[in-house]
Amino acid sequence: MTSTEEDSTVTTTASTEASVPSKTTSSPVSIPSATTSSESPAPSTAPAATATTAATEAPPATGTAAALASANAGFDFLFANDIARARASFSDPTNASSPFHLLGLGVCAFLEAALGMESGLMGEASEAGAKKAAADAKKANAEKKNGRDGGGRFAPGLEYEILHADAVVLLGLTHALSESYMGYFQCMYALNAAHSKFTKLYKTVFPAGLDAYKTPAPSRTASSSNLKLPSAPSISVSTSDSSSLSVASSRNASSLSVSTLASASPSPSPSAPSTPLSATTPPPAAVPAPAPTKSLFGRWGASTASLLSNKSAKSTSSAKASPTPEDAAQAALKLEKERERAEQERKERERPAEGPVEEMMVAGTAFGFGLFNLVFSLLPKRVQSLVGLLGFKHDRALALRALAVSAGLNTLGENEDGAPTGRDVHGVFAGLVLMTFHGVVLLLSGYQADEARTIRTYKAIVDGIEARYPTGALWILNRAKILRMSNDPQGAIAVLQRGLEAPQTFVQADTLLVFELAWTLLAQRRHQEAADAFVRLTELNSWSHATYYFIAAGCYISLGNRTKAQELLDALPELLQRKKVGGKDLPTEVLIRKKLEFYKEKQRRRGGDPARFVECICISPADELAIFWNTHQRIDDAVAEAHVAELAALTPPVAIAVPSPHLPAIDEKHQVQPEQAPADIDTPDERALRALLLGIMHRTLRLYAPARALLEAAQSAQGVKISTWIPGVALFELAVTDLKEAAAGEKQTDGTVKELDKASWARVLAGAETKLDGAQSFAGKSDIDLSSRLDSRIALLRDEIGAKRAMVGI
Repeated sequence: MTSTEEDSTVTTTASTEASVPSKTTSSPVSIPSATTSSESPAPSTAPAATATTAATEAPPATGTAAALASANAGFDFLFANDIARARASFSDPTNASSPFHLLGLGVCAFLEAALGMESGLMGEASEAGAKKAAADAKKANAEKKNGRDGGGRFAPGLEYEILHADAVVLLGLTHALSESYMGYFQCMYALNAAHSKFTKLYKTVFPAGLDAYKTPAPSRTASSSNLKLPSAPSISVSTSDSSSLSVASSRNASSLSVSTLASASPSPSPSAPSTPLSATTPPPAAVPAPAPTKSLFGRWGASTASLLSNKSAKSTSSAKASPTPEDAAQAALKLEKERERAEQERKERERPAEGPVEEMMVAGTAFGFGLFNLVFSLLPKRVQSLVGLLGFKHDRALALRALAVSAGLNTLGENEDGAPTGRDVHGVFAGLVLMTFHGVVLLLSGYQADEARTIRTYKAIVDGIEARYPTGALWILNRAKILRMSNDPQGAIAVLQRGLEAPQTFVQADTLLVFELAWTLLAQRRHQEAADAFVRLTELNSWSHATYYFIAAGCYISLGNRTKAQELLDALPELLQRKKVGGKDLPTEVLIRKKLEFYKEKQRRRGGDPARFVECICISPADELAIFWNTHQRIDDAVAEAHVAELAALTPPVAIAVPSPHLPAIDEKHQVQPEQAPADIDTPDERALRALLLGIMHRTLRLYAPARALLEAAQSAQGVKISTWIPGVALFELAVTDLKEAAAGEKQTDGTVKELDKASWARVLAGAETKLDGAQSFAGKSDIDLSSRLDSRIALLRDEIGAKRAMVGI
């Protein structure tokens, strides 16, 4: 679909991976819900087996906590890749009226429609979402009148308001899958409604902000290149007595290590002990109110502290104005009572969630709040301006912290009574959102200010959830992506292949594994296996079969099997004519149409057989599309050198001012092309594309001078007619080259690191920003192919530049 495929980073929070269309709308959507009750049995080492037991033995949902526990069994099946048993659990007649089970059915329908882009299932997903929203609204009103049977410190019915907001999000995203103007309008309307709901919920559940909730503290300094997880347990950021602040109990001290990219306040280093305030903590009147922030949500925490401060200040002023000892004593007693009441309220507000209902409220609110902030922060600039008219604001750092709070509640542990805690499903989806975000940053930003730390954070999240659901395709997928981003493509391929050997019980989720496997194989130039994988995708989902065939044809061209490649290319016109959801071509299909006409025109001009236009294709279509997935960045030297040799062999030879050890030298007497022999490359489009690919490959080989010369040649190419996207992408790649060259300059041959001074980094960062400004002029334009993806990549890279500025101290 257009939005999900083109704006990979925009849909990061609504997808498992930004790089695959069928998964971009899939993953973390607000699909939260059930958690196990305090009476649930302790989890076993085999999560799938636990899910089975829970599903078959769960009692009828006669109360809120029981309904949560019963629905959680269905979600356990879903996360373990068994969607059939998940549906059976959610459809249990004894729980037919449970909003938690209705949400589960809606989630199943949505995931099948979104992951597989199955238009026939979108109506079912929409109907399930609408039914769920109505049920939640009815249940919430009933709870408010009758009181909650499960207890808890929050107002009765609040849990159903959270589920109602979840259902509204699900319904909105289902509308967007239609890719029609009316669908987008309905989606925005739904998101607007859900956004207002979550802001109110956040204000209720987190009146003092998130600082009191345990999230592992990120290091204050840049991490080393060692990608292994630290063995020491994470340190929580404490602002009061530690016993009242940690979300997880001391028996669960080794909880999931989820760190955010930024936090609201400095965090202690992992090696330093936590320093909670003791009984000597100043009273509320002495605590300064938090500094104002531009974020609408960030001011909520400040408001509570300000109220307490104002109350205490008034009491103190009154005490000073009283002349008699009796009045002074009464004022002091009143002030002391106010302090005690404020302290009791603070402890109640900040204490760990008790029981599944409270866990769901805390995790669900943090998840929803974090999801919306993150989604809006990732929207392309042009879309943000439109969304801003609806009053949306975002704070990415706060969003990541909120998601970390929710994900922290996913960790399995026990409370003081030995009852299992930390099984709220919102936490699983929050972890999935964080996985997706970190995966997108590593895949598409091109440069990371602290790549090792990002990978460690990513790995910590995956470790925690995969241990609970080892057979789930989403977690296997992210395990493979971590290996790929850690420069272990063979390990990634092995993980994906093992995951696909298991019986297929959730075809749409397994499709994600095949898609990732196909791209990883292509990156390693294992062209036959890659072609087979891309063709296999046409059997697994109904997304753009034309795109899959186009890439597979490129693989066969690289293999020298042009007959098979022509067969696949001949099938494209019919595939491109197939009815689309919403009647609109996907961005990749728009590009494919242009390329087919380009190839056919070139073949006619050269006098070749029109039926064999594959003969004139000299640059693999697969390698061209791989640029948009940034496939060429994380390859080893041997693979990059093979690409360079293949491109350099094309005629006419490449002529650049900067010498390269991988390109032949050309002198003034060199005969560019033998007489009467047509050149392989005879159009400005092809020359620009070859220069772009060679520039990326040289940068991968750490040959920055020739890489820059080649990228500049691609950016300034004249006469380009079809590939108008090349100049903008070349400017983006030039910015990445500047940053990577500067980072490489800090590494010494003996393995030590010699950091550049602030002035040097300031020049590099400013130069990269200037190039991104130039690239931005090409982003978001409807006449430039996949321009929204470039827009999103620019936004991600700007964030990394900002992070580097903070690290350097500029």
